Amino acid sequence: MAVVVALGAFLMTLFGGWTAQRVTDRRHLVLGLAGGLMLGVVGLDLLPEALEAAGEKVFGVPEALLLFVGGFLFAHVVERLLAVRRAAHGVEAGDRVPQVGLTAAAAMVLHSLMDGIALGAAFQVSGGMGVTVALAVITHDFADGFNTYTITTLYGNARRKAVAMLVADAAAPVAGAALATLFTLPAELLGAYLGFFGGALLYFAAAEILPEAHHEHPARTTLLCTVAGVAFIWLVVGLSGG
Repeated sequence: MAVVVALGAFLMTLFGGWTAQRVTDRRHLVLGLAGGLMLGVVGLDLLPEALEAAGEKVFGVPEALLLFVGGFLFAHVVERLLAVRRAAHGVEAGDRVPQVGLTAAAAMVLHSLMDGIALGAAFQVSGGMGVTVALAVITHDFADGFNTYTITTLYGNARRKAVAMLVADAAAPVAGAALATLFTLPAELLGAYLGFFGGALLYFAAAEILPEAHHEHPARTTLLCTVAGVAFIWLVVGLSGG
């Protein structure tokens, strides 16, 4: 049942990526919306779940928050190291590093895989819980597909690579739901992962996506798209029962 439901997430992810492709003539609005979606996912979805599952304190700070900061720093260090490596080969300092976009997209794929595992585990507990988790996964997979395609192309990767990452992201929940029939992921480990992934995602939203959105088009419509992205995730979280 979980694998069948995960097919809905597959289609919703593809729809999100297709939407991102169709509005390329309004790139600043796409980036503004993507930044808002990322911010909403991190602050309203990932971080609360991470704190609930891995809230035990380590030297006075919840484990999830430590990993959240660690994920942010990890994304920053990876981007800087790749930039320095390209600079050593004569690439201009302002040029974007395609590998960073692929790395970020790969993280989105991993996150979707974990969504599928959570979906499968929920159906193992009860049908009602499975339906609740399915609603949350399917609705926010639109944002996942949108962000995966956007962040891959933002860093200068070819369209075919962006589409390949989008398809991988769409297939990941189905694979995760199938894997969940073989094992159950410990809640604390899942919380730790969500904290780390949330920190990395926030870095790309705050340091890359939003600045790029406002660089050439500092318009109020771009800001409104960002707010709309956050509001959409809030709506999704509210409808899915948190």
